[in-house]
Amino acid sequence: MERGTTFFLRATVVVIGLAILAICAWGLPLVIGDLADTFPAYMLLPVLIIAYASAIPFFYALYQALRLLRFIDRNHAFSERSVQALKRIKYCGFAICALYAASLPFLYLMAEKDDAPGLVVIGLVIAFASLVIAVFAAVLQQLLKSAVDFKSELDFTV
Repeated sequence: MERGTTFFLRATVVVIGLAILAICAWGLPLVIGDLADTFPAYMLLPVLIIAYASAIPFFYALYQALRLLRFIDRNHAFSERSVQALKRIKYCGFAICALYAASLPFLYLMAEKDDAPGLVVIGLVIAFASLVIAVFAAVLQQLLKSAVDFKSELDFTV
């Protein structure tokens, strides 16, 4: 396969990573600084910790996506390493979902204090989106695993 066939996908992954890095570096501190006057630390600190903790599996999943694209470029898309990359992306999606589900009680407290139910909706959207990505990665993992098994059976018969 040509080297540039996944260029757009790689560029998209890098842009997404840079956007989330910018949010973690500048966006979250600005928002938390503005909210520090309104909410007590016992509400803000857990949400901030969870937001930064969720960045770890997010960037790991992006790294696995880049590895998967590299396998595709090298014609190793139907390999056990690709299945493992999808498995790790699935686990990262579930981890992000669990982290944001854990932040929902704190977001609810903040929403009750400020009368802003949109905070809970934002937490639910992030948790649901990561759950959808995890389920999609699980489906792709199973399909790819079946294809790899079928390919290995064909290699043994020929």
